[in-house]
Amino acid sequence: MFRPLELYAGLKYTRAKRRNHFISFISSISMGGIALAVMLLITVLSVMNGFEAELRDRILGMASHVEISGGRGALQNWQDVENQVDERVADVNGAAPYISGEGMVRTGRNMAGTMIRGVLPEQERNVSDVADHMVAGDFESLEKGKYRIVIGAELAAILGVGLGDKIDLMIPEANITPAGIVPRFRRFTVGGIFQVGMYEYDRGMVMIHMGDAATLYNMKDGVTGVRLHLKDMFDAPSVSRQLEVMLDPGKRVSDWTRQHANFFHAIATEKTVMFIILSLIIAVAAFNIVSMLVMVVTDKQGDIAILRTLGMSPKSVMAIFMVQGSLIGVIGTVVGVALGVLLSINIEHIVPMLEKLLNTDLLSADVYYISQLKAELHESDVVKIALLSLVLSFLSTLYPAWRAARVQPAEALRYE
Repeated sequence: MFRPLELYAGLKYTRAKRRNHFISFISSISMGGIALAVMLLITVLSVMNGFEAELRDRILGMASHVEISGGRGALQNWQDVENQVDERVADVNGAAPYISGEGMVRTGRNMAGTMIRGVLPEQERNVSDVADHMVAGDFESLEKGKYRIVIGAELAAILGVGLGDKIDLMIPEANITPAGIVPRFRRFTVGGIFQVGMYEYDRGMVMIHMGDAATLYNMKDGVTGVRLHLKDMFDAPSVSRQLEVMLDPGKRVSDWTRQHANFFHAIATEKTVMFIILSLIIAVAAFNIVSMLVMVVTDKQGDIAILRTLGMSPKSVMAIFMVQGSLIGVIGTVVGVALGVLLSINIEHIVPMLEKLLNTDLLSADVYYISQLKAELHESDVVKIALLSLVLSFLSTLYPAWRAARVQPAEALRYE
């Protein structure tokens, strides 16, 4: 069987029991350091990918892919806008009008600020997932003139209300009466409680029928805007540009990539920074390979001299030590990739187990956007990390191998 001398000697040096056990220890530390760094890098990027995807899904489960509004005022003739969109934009999966504003909800002595969204229940299902996350009541209980309200689970807990309870909804507008100026409010009955798993919405949003919202805000025929749900959320920028050309200049079109651009840009920046920082751990582990190989070259000067006197070229000597160092990098990378993939796949089960073991909440819902840690493993990330580790490991062998090739047989064997 064909076996190159350089590969055979490099593998033999790697397997051999060295007289200097400290070199073996450094070699093991280098291999373990690379494996640990690769594992951490794969796991962290997978968690960041999962966080971004989960956050995007939850935000867009309540927000919209594209919004059409009236610009500075209310959007009039919203039915005509919906018809134009349905007829001329093929990527739209559903549309729903809405009226939004800010307000306060009160029950007894409990009070909280909230966002108010007036919707048509039969159309809201086309653009949001709130109807699929009801923990009590029914989203269809919102009927015009019944003055029912659907609130988030966190807000319901703060107010201490349940199904059928009465709450007062106040808006920052006033009515002028003979008794003076009084805040505009209306008493609503809790018809449903939702929990989408995102504290921002579970704590800070209520929904009422759009007809009741129009009465509350004195909006006769207009709405705040029309929300669109697309077949592919990533087509939102192109659909927005198409709508800007198609609709009247007075209408304003925005999409989720603009509304949440800074947020998702911050996540992308954080992923890049984490990749750079954790890549430095791989670089440190690769530097240990340099230290280990330098000591091996010093320890094996006699062997190198004998090989040179037998006719081995300097390039072949370099190849021997490059094989030895690269093998450490390959083993460390393979182990790290295996552990990283295994950890990423099971992170959803590991975190709850740690929370139960430590008796603590690692992802508190009122602090973080999501309360469950999920990972999304991308093959491109694994390949990129593995290649980076292998390249750094290979580069770390060049200087020690070059030093080994410069060993002079006469000088090395002088005192043998």
